[in-house]
Amino acid sequence: MTKPIAFTSRKSFSDRATAVLATAHWTFTTRRVARMDACGLSTDFAAARPGDLVLCEVVEIGQHRRLQLTTKRFKTAYEGDFFVACVGDRYAPDQFEGRADITGEFAHLLAGGGVVGTVEHAHERMKPPTTARPIGLLVDYDGDVINVSRYGLPKCGVPDDVTVLGVFGASMNAGKTTAAVSLAHGLARAGYAVAGAKITGTGSFGDFLAFEDTGVATFDFTDAGLASTYRATMSDIEDAFETVVGHAAAGGAEIVVVEIADGVFQKETAAILKGSKIKDRLDGILFAAPDALGAVGGVDVLNRYGLRPFAVSGMVTRSPLAMCEAITVTEVPHLSRDQLCDPASVSAHIRPLLRNRPLSHPFAHRMAA
Repeated sequence: MTKPIAFTSRKSFSDRATAVLATAHWTFTTRRVARMDACGLSTDFAAARPGDLVLCEVVEIGQHRRLQLTTKRFKTAYEGDFFVACVGDRYAPDQFEGRADITGEFAHLLAGGGVVGTVEHAHERMKPPTTARPIGLLVDYDGDVINVSRYGLPKCGVPDDVTVLGVFGASMNAGKTTAAVSLAHGLARAGYAVAGAKITGTGSFGDFLAFEDTGVATFDFTDAGLASTYRATMSDIEDAFETVVGHAAAGGAEIVVVEIADGVFQKETAAILKGSKIKDRLDGILFAAPDALGAVGGVDVLNRYGLRPFAVSGMVTRSPLAMCEAITVTEVPHLSRDQLCDPASVSAHIRPLLRNRPLSHPFAHRMAA
């Protein structure tokens, strides 16, 4: 148990701590937390682990100029702002790699969605990270540090009759999210009950809101109690997958579109493809590539794992010539954003992958006929 500070009684903060927390902005990664559970602060930062809640003060604005709040809106960050985030790791080749450590007077904002730690590597185009002063780890009435894992959805299995479609990509910014949400939108327009889920990555509302904008039920790994999946165990990632897909199915989803972060060489993504409960439960794969070479290389990598995508999408489909090159070599259909959004087009590709589950809308029956 950590040694909490800032108590005036077993159930209250000191006046200063109460005032600070009252003005603090709660970031997206903390969205499931019951705030009334916080009743003290601990400065035992050496004991912090991924997912622990930390109260911070913005010291110097750097790369991240905005915070993503639990209200699903951006908040411009100012020096002196207080915010609650999670200690966590981050993997982002186009931005930062960071570890879930608070070792000095200051920490780095690794992601605007609310992940704090220490930058290890940065893309050369990145500005220095936004710097924050950790004030304390939030503790509960028993003096235990509060971790987001306690607020995850109850563990849940995946029923046999729900179809699960995975969306992988060659890299960051290959067009995975656009492909995933377009696929979900097209299937929903075709009359299927669809859910979207992002099961790996760093806590952020960008992809979450992109799925929500299509009108489908939306989940991500923060619903399973993870602020980030980088350096998480495969067991935890598999549990998160089963939990969010299981709850999506329990809510009526017939098809769940699952987005996997980063590229196929990223540590956790590669482990999923090599052999996991996630790989074993996918009924089909859509691959997103930035260009023809990325499409060819990605299809080849998937083939090595005994997998073949039902289609390729992503940035490559914005160029007719690049798409033609890739199709010639891979012999895999390439679907643009508009084709994925089109009910007839997407249904024709997905129909052979569907499991037996009652369809929710008469139009879906007509499409399947």
